[in-house]
Amino acid sequence: MFDSLRERLESVFKGLRGKGKLTEEDISAAMRDVRRALLEGDVNFRVVKDLVERMRERAVGRQVLESITPAQQVIAIVYEEMAALMGSGRRSLSFSPKPPTRYILVGLQGSGKTTTCVKIAKKVSDRHKPLVVACDLRRPAAVEQLRILADQAGVGFFGPSEGEGDVIRLAGKAMEYAAQRLYDVLLFDTAGRLDIDEQLMGELASLGEALSPTETLLVVDAMTGQEAVNVAIAFNERVPLSGIVLTKLDGDSRGGAALSIGAATGIPVKLAGVGERVQDLEQFDPQRMAQRVLGMGDVQGLVERIQEAVDDREIEKIAASVKKKKMTLEDMLLQVRQVRKMGPLDKVLEMIPGAGKIKGLENAQLDPRRLAHVEAVILSMTREERQNPHIIKGSRRRRIAQGSGCSVQTVNQVLKQYEQMNLMMKRFAQGKGTRFPKGFPPIPM
Repeated sequence: MFDSLRERLESVFKGLRGKGKLTEEDISAAMRDVRRALLEGDVNFRVVKDLVERMRERAVGRQVLESITPAQQVIAIVYEEMAALMGSGRRSLSFSPKPPTRYILVGLQGSGKTTTCVKIAKKVSDRHKPLVVACDLRRPAAVEQLRILADQAGVGFFGPSEGEGDVIRLAGKAMEYAAQRLYDVLLFDTAGRLDIDEQLMGELASLGEALSPTETLLVVDAMTGQEAVNVAIAFNERVPLSGIVLTKLDGDSRGGAALSIGAATGIPVKLAGVGERVQDLEQFDPQRMAQRVLGMGDVQGLVERIQEAVDDREIEKIAASVKKKKMTLEDMLLQVRQVRKMGPLDKVLEMIPGAGKIKGLENAQLDPRRLAHVEAVILSMTREERQNPHIIKGSRRRRIAQGSGCSVQTVNQVLKQYEQMNLMMKRFAQGKGTRFPKGFPPIPM
């Protein structure tokens, strides 16, 4: 989402790094470029004005101008101010000291409320027993959509009986149902509209009065740009909000709403949707988000993804192969599956500091279907072929290609990359460094 903004800011920083000492004119020019980049990134113009002014005041200070590394000082200031702009640290969801905890999710139609409702339920299910409640009685498919998603995520579901039209009565029934079955977190998926109207706000206000929610969370589509700020302000005027959930942060819009909505509304952003999978929901961390915007990566986020994707038993198998200084295609299959669990490759690479500057990766076409092709090719092999790839000759390659639905060329690519993985492993074991061989990485891009 922040690719364009990241590129513009990196260009500004590159110009600063080329100077041994900065003048006030250099900093003023850099701040103009930063302002232009933020505005083009769809950040709220009032927020940009205040932000850039704070940056400029700090950057022209004596400590920066007389520093041995002034460019790094300016970059640090931009990072600190952008992190502060998005909030003061991570803000977690609140839980009621006396169960059940009640979350009401509000927002416009199409913002991702229903999906987010299940994502939050799944996120808290490791320590709580959540129940999602279908309170959207206006959109025909909303109840069934929530039911299907809840089944897929393995969380509880409660919906209206046939002909039910009273949201308040439905919420009361859900509370009784939860008490009988010991659900301690209830998430209410409310109705949305294409636009804000009095009928919608009246319904949400009544529901809030009836439930006294622990949290009222506004779900906002980050791809709507500055309209997201206007929506948040309008909702907060009628339905007091405790937090914001930004969805579709994995999209290709400019992303300014993610940077400015908290500062423009005074409402903290608590969660961020970063994909379509039910587990693709992260706690919003201003510092980590600022790092990703500035191209510094997100090592902590990467570690968390790896921990979620890695199976200890599979790691033990791969470790055993490493000790023998030889990997099989079955080991490669395990690695591919773990990478796929981590999500889209381009999003994973964003978390690696400086990944965009690694030769061979800066313009790589990271098509997620390539990983599926690699997996299909290996699964089309016999166990003997996976253990001893050297026996895979012409006729076997044609059979594997036909079985996997891929071309013989793709089969050849997988086998070549497998050989290069083994070559790199041997170099590492012999202490010859980890310089990548030609054609690396091991997964065809």
